[in-house]
Order: sequence, then C-alpha cells, then structure tokens
Amino acid sequence: MTESQTYSFFLGCVMPNRFPNIELSIRKVLPELGINLEELEGASCCPAPGVIRSFSDPTWLALASRNLALAEKAGHDILTGCNGCYGTFKEAIHSVHEKPERLKEVQKILKDVGIKYDATTDAKHLLEVIYEIGPEKIRKLVKRPLTGVKIAVHYGCHLLKPSKLRPWKQTQRHTFLDELVEAMGAESVKYRDKYICCGAGGGVRGSNVPVSIDIAKDKFDSVMEAEADCILNACSFCHLQYEVSQAQLNKELGEKKYQIPVIYFTQLLGLALGFEPDELGLGKHVVSTQPFLDKILG
Repeated sequence: MTESQTYSFFLGCVMPNRFPNIELSIRKVLPELGINLEELEGASCCPAPGVIRSFSDPTWLALASRNLALAEKAGHDILTGCNGCYGTFKEAIHSVHEKPERLKEVQKILKDVGIKYDATTDAKHLLEVIYEIGPEKIRKLVKRPLTGVKIAVHYGCHLLKPSKLRPWKQTQRHTFLDELVEAMGAESVKYRDKYICCGAGGGVRGSNVPVSIDIAKDKFDSVMEAEADCILNACSFCHLQYEVSQAQLNKELGEKKYQIPVIYFTQLLGLALGFEPDELGLGKHVVSTQPFLDKILG
C-alpha cells in the first residue's frame, strides 16, 4: 500500500450519464493504491474547451474555475478520468496564472454567486497519480498477472496536448501508459497511428458523425492488424467513441466486423489487482468484453 492521498473526484458529464461502470472501476481500484476520493458536491460540466470555449471564452473560464474553486474549498486537488475535463482544468489554471487580470474577472463573477477562488488548486488525471506511484510498485501489487494479453493503448489528444501545459515528458512518443500496462504483465502492442485522435473531440462527433466514425475506423483497422485483444483508454469520451462507433460501423456494413473490446484503464488494473469482472462493470459494455475476459480468466 502506498501513502494515502486524497483528491476531489470530478466525474464530468459522460461518465455518470453513459458509463457508470467506468466510475465503479475507478472507485474500486484507486483506494487499493492509497488514493482516496471525496465527492465534489455541486460540480457542473467542466466545460469542454472544444465546445463552450468556441462560443464564449469568458463563460468557459468562469465555469471551469467554479469547479476548481469547489475543490479548493475542500482543500484538495481535483482528479478526473476524462481527458477533455483534464484539458479544460489545466488550461483554465494556466490562463488565470498567466494573466492575473483574468483571475480578477473570474473572482468577480464567482463572488456574485458566493464562491471564493484563489487559484491554488491543481488538476490531475488519474493516470498521472497512478504513474507517480510508479510501474514497479504497481507490479508488486499485481495478483492476477495479465500474461499473454495484447493491449492496444490509446492515449487520447487532451491527455498529452498542449505539451507545455502537461506534466509528461516533452515527446511525440509517450510510453507512460505502455509502462503501466506492462507492469500488469500484459503486452502493449505497436500499431499504426497509435497516437492519432479517437475522432470524437473538438465537437467532431457532435457536428459530423460520418467523419468521426471514419477516423475511429482507421484506429480499429490498425488494432485488428496488430491482433490486439482490446483497445485500452483512460478517457470516458474516447471510450464512448470506440464503443458506439463499432456498433454504428457494424450496422452500416450489415455484419459484425468490428468487435474489439474497449477497456477503461482502471478496469484492466482492477483485473490485475484481483477484482472480479462484475466488480469492475465489465459486463455492461456496448461491445462484449467476454472474449477478452476468457483470455484472462480461462
């Protein structure tokens, strides 16, 4: 067990509305690593920079700062399992630190609704806090090694970019998620276009579904070429894209060509730590996870 840390848990919109099974896995797994989660009462949409910010930057910043202020009041950094929410908070924090006049504008808006904000809290992605624990410590906690399992890792855009506002090493070929996967005993496979967008972000899925699905299709084809057992993600919106797009593609084709299990990171880690599939919500996916589970559980 690692030293205990406490964070204000920010669910975002997609996870509680579409994927409570992902939330379940996060709440099960993180305490096993010494990461405590406190509810962030009164939280709203982050809001996503690719949507709200496009129409009104001041509104986007005020809403994002309000969520950060709630975590600040609770005395914790904010933790999220969505890349888009993570990007919003990182960029909002940078904005008010870089331009103090923007902080004053936000403080004035929030004061009118009875909220104090000093911009002292930070935002963390759950992968960030898990990687800080370290792959070697994760390896020692594994009870069910995922030997022989081939994983196609998907990082997602907002987890990595813009790089100057992220804590990761400045590189175009990140490895931290691969390292965590391999600490569980699985193989992180190489595949074509590994670092491309899932196709959903920036309002693409909301405004042009065919283009969004076509981007996802390229990823699916690459993953199938690599003979991976699943796509692994750490973003509830990427998760939605990969689950729903496969169903839509199969409907268009009139056959079930795309049946790649889509696994969220804490679901995979939970299996490695010894949790049973039902405890991690692995029976509640759009694309069946059973072939993947059969390989792990026999």
